[in-house]
Amino acid sequence: MKVLIVDDSSFIRSFLCALLEAHSLQCVNAENGKMALDALAASGPFDLALVDVNMPVMNGLELVKVLRRLPEYSAMKIVMVTTEADHAYIEAALAAGADEYLMKPFDEESLFEKIHMVGLARA
Repeated sequence: MKVLIVDDSSFIRSFLCALLEAHSLQCVNAENGKMALDALAASGPFDLALVDVNMPVMNGLELVKVLRRLPEYSAMKIVMVTTEADHAYIEAALAAGADEYLMKPFDEESLFEKIHMVGLARA
C-alpha cells in the first residue's frame, strides 16, 4: 500500500512514516497541500493520504476539497490526522471529503484502526 503523509511537522511525518514502513507500507511525505499535489502528480496514485488540517501554503481542508473534485483521486482514502478536537473541524473535514479523522496524539493501534475503518487492509 502506498501512503501520502501531509503534515508541516517533520516529527509527525517521520513518526507516521516509521509506523507505516514497519508494516511494509510505502510512504511519500509532503509539508503542505501544495507539495502534496506535486507529490501526487509525480508519484501517484496513492491508496491513502494522512492529512493534517493546519498547514501553511495550502491547508488540509483545502487539499481534501481539491482532491475530491479530481476523479483520479476519488478512490484514495483520506484520514485527517490533527490536534483539532473541535466538533466543527471534524464536520468540516468530513464535509470536505475526508473518510476519517484521527486525533493527535495517537498510537500505532489507533492509526491502524482508522486505516482498517476506511476499508484498507491492516498491514
